[in-house]
Amino acid sequence: MVAAAQAQPYNYSNLRSKKIATSQNVQVDNLSIVPRSFFIKNFDTTYYSLDIINALLTWKKKPAIDSVDIIYRVFPYRLNEAAKRFTYDSIMNNFIAAPSVINRNRQGSTNTLFDFGGMNYNGSFGRALSFGNNQDVVVNSQFNLQLNGIIGDSIEVAAAITDNNIPIQPDGTTQQLNEFDRVWLQFKKHQWEVNLGDIDLRQNQTSYLNFYKRVQGISYSNQAQVAKNVSNKIMVSGAIAKGKFTRNIFQGQEGNQGPYRLQGANNEFFFIVLANTERVFINGQLMQRGEDQDYVINYNTAEITFTPRQMITKDSRIQVEFEYADRNFLNSLLYASNQTNINNKLRINVAAYRNADAKNSPINQTLDVRQKQFLNNIGDSVQKAFYPSASLDTFAVGKILYARRDTIYNGSRDSIYVFSTNKDSAKYSLGFIEVGFGNGNYLPDFNAANGKVYLWVQPVNGVLQGSFEPATYLVTPKFQQLISLSAAYDISAKTQLRTELAVSDYDVNGFSSKDKGNDKGFAGKFALSNIKNWRQKKGKTLMLNSTIGYEVVDKNFRPLERLRPVEFYRDWGLEYQPANATEHLPSINLQLSDSLNNTFTYQVNGYFRSDQYAGLRHTILQQQNIKGWQ
Repeated sequence: MVAAAQAQPYNYSNLRSKKIATSQNVQVDNLSIVPRSFFIKNFDTTYYSLDIINALLTWKKKPAIDSVDIIYRVFPYRLNEAAKRFTYDSIMNNFIAAPSVINRNRQGSTNTLFDFGGMNYNGSFGRALSFGNNQDVVVNSQFNLQLNGIIGDSIEVAAAITDNNIPIQPDGTTQQLNEFDRVWLQFKKHQWEVNLGDIDLRQNQTSYLNFYKRVQGISYSNQAQVAKNVSNKIMVSGAIAKGKFTRNIFQGQEGNQGPYRLQGANNEFFFIVLANTERVFINGQLMQRGEDQDYVINYNTAEITFTPRQMITKDSRIQVEFEYADRNFLNSLLYASNQTNINNKLRINVAAYRNADAKNSPINQTLDVRQKQFLNNIGDSVQKAFYPSASLDTFAVGKILYARRDTIYNGSRDSIYVFSTNKDSAKYSLGFIEVGFGNGNYLPDFNAANGKVYLWVQPVNGVLQGSFEPATYLVTPKFQQLISLSAAYDISAKTQLRTELAVSDYDVNGFSSKDKGNDKGFAGKFALSNIKNWRQKKGKTLMLNSTIGYEVVDKNFRPLERLRPVEFYRDWGLEYQPANATEHLPSINLQLSDSLNNTFTYQVNGYFRSDQYAGLRHTILQQQNIKGWQ
């Protein structure tokens, strides 16, 4: 007979504790007991024996007290429990099959609105009403749910589901961001893993195929032991890309902490930066986001403001890398990688990446036949994709309208637009965009008109004198593909050879069949390293680490993101973004160190470009520890 000291609430844990009587043998539980988990306070096994299958306690010699405290763990069911599909002693069950039943008697089952069984969950669900003097009643909803636990026999599940009927980006004023709209599911079992929904892809296993993407799709990874000395890890992902990567480089303004407006890859000013994708560098140093750190960012307006912790001057070199929402075409992303380890000596990594805009599936940009033909004619010169636009409009006082006139200059005839208030000739409404000085025919004309007016300026010796054009910029569908093969081989315990080869294919204009000869490029590198030890007197050891390497990058090779360190070109006395050229980079590195971590390093690096640039750099670095002094 079991005398319970207090009611036990339902608990997902299998740990139980009770107070039982010592007068007779006791049925401790209706579930089987985990071996070596049963204990009686102040009594060892010489006093009792336990049948763990049936949870039956038998006293060998009864204690002098009338009750004892016990603690134990249980299985979720009785191990010798009978499970049967048919009961043959019933005539009915000879004809009608009843479902199989395993009676797992759990205590304290409760009824809740959402029953996730053995899953751990938390979240919130809310409704809100908003109204004002000049607006109707609006219902706002919010749903937030987090799940984790195990389903089936051993499948681990994790989920984060957040939904708002007003999807916005966080302002980024803190270091930790909470997503407002995200659906993410993860299933894991043993060596495989599946991620669904809003996932982040981050790959840095190779030098040339290195990226971070926020996408919506699915990814699958699996790690397996193919043979006794061979292991393999594979990853496959297919998704719709949320945005595109770009990089802004600009100088700071003296005493101006911001905000600084970012620009897209196509010189866009109005876009949304994907949250938590930005990396900000000042003078080559990575900054931290936060009001108490280095900068804050408004993702919705693409503006960065620097805190007093980082004072901005005219000499501040600012670089910002980020992803932004680009909704001109449906953009798909495919990625696959395979890593093989053979006998812990040879490691091979093969990876392929493909990102393409679907030119027949536009989203925010709709192109007609003439515009597509215009893009076909410009080839890869997408910086000139300014399509003239002038629409007929009805005359009204206060409108900024233009008249079209024919003009002759340098012996050629052309049509220009002139601001007019004459209702007989002012028929055209124009939208001007800035194309850069020397690329346009118009300049702002400051007059008494109620709005911005632009004035045509005659070219001089065929050179345009303006920076604005009555045109709209057409975004071209792009295609990028990169395949990488890398290997590392341990020739001996102290000698290693590393190699990598990559091939890229980048088409900036999917509507054009011109200029395809420079779409494909290659890159390759190798490095041979060796470690040699010398044992000296008094037990001291000297270690020489030597590395020789060589890298070549074709001028048409296009990496997914930045290939070099942030201030690589500045270190070699070049511009931040020099023109593309074929690069050759030989290197030799010698480092001598002792058991006290004192080091002496000598490096020789070369940088040779196909545009006649040649540089050679010698670096000597010594680090010494002398009685606590560094």
